[in-house]
Amino acid sequence: MGEQDLRVVAAELQQAALAAVEPAAAVRRHVRREGDTLNVAGRRYDLRAYERVFVIGGGKAAVPMAGAVAGILGARLTEGVLVTKYGHARYPVPGVQILEAGHPVPDQNAVRGAQALADLARRAGERDLVICLISGGGSALLTLPVPGLALADLQALTGALLHVGATINEMNTVRRHWSRIKGGNLARLVAPATLITLILSDVVGDPLDVIASGPTVPDTTSVADARAVLARYGIQSPDARPTSASRLAGRDVAGLLRETPKPGDPAFGGVQHVVVGSNRLAACAAVDRAHELGFNALLLSTYVEGEAREVAWVAAALAKGVRAHGDPLSPPACLVWGGETTVTIRGRGKGGRNQELALAAALALEGWPGVLVMALATDGTDGPTDGAGAVVTGETVARARAMGLDPWAALEDNDSYPFFDALGDLLRTGPTGTNVNDLLFVLVGGN
Repeated sequence: MGEQDLRVVAAELQQAALAAVEPAAAVRRHVRREGDTLNVAGRRYDLRAYERVFVIGGGKAAVPMAGAVAGILGARLTEGVLVTKYGHARYPVPGVQILEAGHPVPDQNAVRGAQALADLARRAGERDLVICLISGGGSALLTLPVPGLALADLQALTGALLHVGATINEMNTVRRHWSRIKGGNLARLVAPATLITLILSDVVGDPLDVIASGPTVPDTTSVADARAVLARYGIQSPDARPTSASRLAGRDVAGLLRETPKPGDPAFGGVQHVVVGSNRLAACAAVDRAHELGFNALLLSTYVEGEAREVAWVAAALAKGVRAHGDPLSPPACLVWGGETTVTIRGRGKGGRNQELALAAALALEGWPGVLVMALATDGTDGPTDGAGAVVTGETVARARAMGLDPWAALEDNDSYPFFDALGDLLRTGPTGTNVNDLLFVLVGGN
């Protein structure tokens, strides 16, 4: 099986994975209406008991999720407010105000959108039903800082944490304690209304308090945990790096951290949380499609984390094992991983974590025939680029050098985007409307 055949298979796996976590379909699998009864994952709500039904939410998949909910509710939907990333408001949702804002670094529109959402949440009363839609990107998009913390401070701190390679869990631990919405605070605003939260997970393992910083979930972290993250990366020290955070070192930004509502708080009484889509669902769909295409396929893990280039070396080692010894599967074989890697930026180039992973994998697989690695951001946006990831084979490095490209220099400068753009090996999906972390496909053709 040649390189082109493997590329066709990889494209099929990508399509199957994304289709499995299409947000509207994911919502409809868990929510349905039978007359005046709303059935949400087996729990029944009598719509006649509610004076108003509101829809609120934030994230890259907020619009298609809301479209599905609006279609189910029909005339029973009273009003709604959503905040999504620029370019993700692909169509209007009747009765719902859609606001676009910056991601991953929040901007002033994120604050305006979060304030509009909070205002609607406060209006909900005891005889109202609120359906909250949460998806990846919600933490940055729902930005409403505590008093005393300016948006510019939050932007600098978010940029600093991204720069040093902080994990999404670490970033959200800090964000929760600087927010009037995150860490369960949105549930407090909604109470005493009935609250349902539908979640499209973009976090490894689907921890509810981490996804979008858990706006309707009891917070299990503390101010002390947030302080520890800042200290770990030197954000509070006089010689903090990068310089975007250094200017904050003289201020007691850690002193502005606020404690969040914990388990047992009355705001969470009766709140229902439903994960409608996840990385595992997408990964399993890819495995099923690989089986249909005649591959021996295995889902290795949906908990992959760590430096992108180090994960790439492991992926390459597994591909070599399959190619050389049929271990852990005999060719034709497909290994699927899911999760979210990080990149510690050392250079001045342009790229994303999936592109960097693919570049490192290409170097590790140089000269190995019949192997392919695809690294994909399921939201269609890998880092600050228009690429969703990249595809590499054992021939990628030779092709690059024949074109005068230096793969090692590109990797060291974190400059994977122009490298793959020149090769024509970037994945460009555009905004997919979903977001369930990243996927990694390792394909080894038959002899």
